[in-house]
Amino acid sequence: MGLLVFEDEQVTRLYPITIGRPAYAITCAGYRLIDWLRGFDAPLSAVVRSHLAAVQAADSPDLSRPPTASGGKLLLVNARLVPSHSAVQELKRIWQAGRPGIVVDGNSVAAALVADGQTELPDIAPASLSATFQRLVENLAPLDAQLPLLHYPHDAIRYNLEAFAENVEHRLRDGSFREVADGVFAAEGATLGQYVVTDSSGGPIVLDEKAAIGPYSFLSGPIYVGRGARVLEHAAIKGSVSLGHTTKIGGEVEESVVEPYTNKQHHGFLGHSYLGSWINLGAGTCNSDLKNTYGEVKMEYRGERVASGMQFLGCIMGDYAKTAINTSVFTGKTIGACSMVYGFVTTNVPSFVNYARSFGQVTELPPEVMIATQQRMFTRRKVEQRPCDVQLVHDMFDLTRNERQLAGEPLSL
Repeated sequence: MGLLVFEDEQVTRLYPITIGRPAYAITCAGYRLIDWLRGFDAPLSAVVRSHLAAVQAADSPDLSRPPTASGGKLLLVNARLVPSHSAVQELKRIWQAGRPGIVVDGNSVAAALVADGQTELPDIAPASLSATFQRLVENLAPLDAQLPLLHYPHDAIRYNLEAFAENVEHRLRDGSFREVADGVFAAEGATLGQYVVTDSSGGPIVLDEKAAIGPYSFLSGPIYVGRGARVLEHAAIKGSVSLGHTTKIGGEVEESVVEPYTNKQHHGFLGHSYLGSWINLGAGTCNSDLKNTYGEVKMEYRGERVASGMQFLGCIMGDYAKTAINTSVFTGKTIGACSMVYGFVTTNVPSFVNYARSFGQVTELPPEVMIATQQRMFTRRKVEQRPCDVQLVHDMFDLTRNERQLAGEPLSL
């Protein structure tokens, strides 16, 4: 039996998170969906949007091979599937039962098991996926299973909270962590600085390989600190915080997801938020995650008002975004990829803009500026800038052209 993870037409509703990354690479409670799927004992392939194909081929060439219907069966998995332990267990149950059928979440196919001659996939590619996919799943009977999908960007924050306990518990089962303090588990090379205060009453604190916690820090579980991540001195990391590998984190962080290579080095509050990769938050940057009315936070995505069902909800930032010193982000705002923001962020921020709305300026940021910035950032982290990384910035710029219509609007506080 083979596995094929696919991006459907709804993946763009997850912008700005998915502008520059496949949906299967969204971190939730310390895991990405692709991490879970690699644990299946079967050939794995992935179909992504065309502008991500070259990066996927360079980073994960095994995913770009043609799908294999091993044993005459193929399991199709939506890349927006919530990467939780319970969802993956449900997927494994479908896998092991081997009965062809389909699982739907809302109006989207979450997964489908196809067999009996339906698995001939000679030409599957992003451009032809829709028609091929419809042919594969038509007439399949519904399966009795619950497989939740990420429908909006704030779902990444919501499911991070819901799945944290089960995901952390699963991570600790592999035996590579030793308990170095009450409820604090460290992998090889992870270190705790002097005078660190830990509270594991709410859940375990997990430090992956070579993670480092600076002195005088406060950690309140559950927390996952990724490989090579650094929590700086005097930081306060509190509850359902997932820090990706090679991140550098200071100040106060609560119930948030931070993707790899992002820096929040200085003081300032980050709460109930999602930060993509290669972001830098300037000193004193803070976000609000609670309305003054204590009411439900309503989000706005491309002109659509969406009730989040959440009382606490901070900001969502796309890859490569930057904030200046003392930037203040209002409740429930999105900041697009490759944007630089200053002052008060009172509205959603498009991708590729210099956003200084409180100073009366919003201007477009050329992709060449971000490519030069990318090269400097990569060099600092000893990461090679490849032609596909440069092209991705150009593609992201083109894909988000329609967002940049904000500069002529009146200032709104």
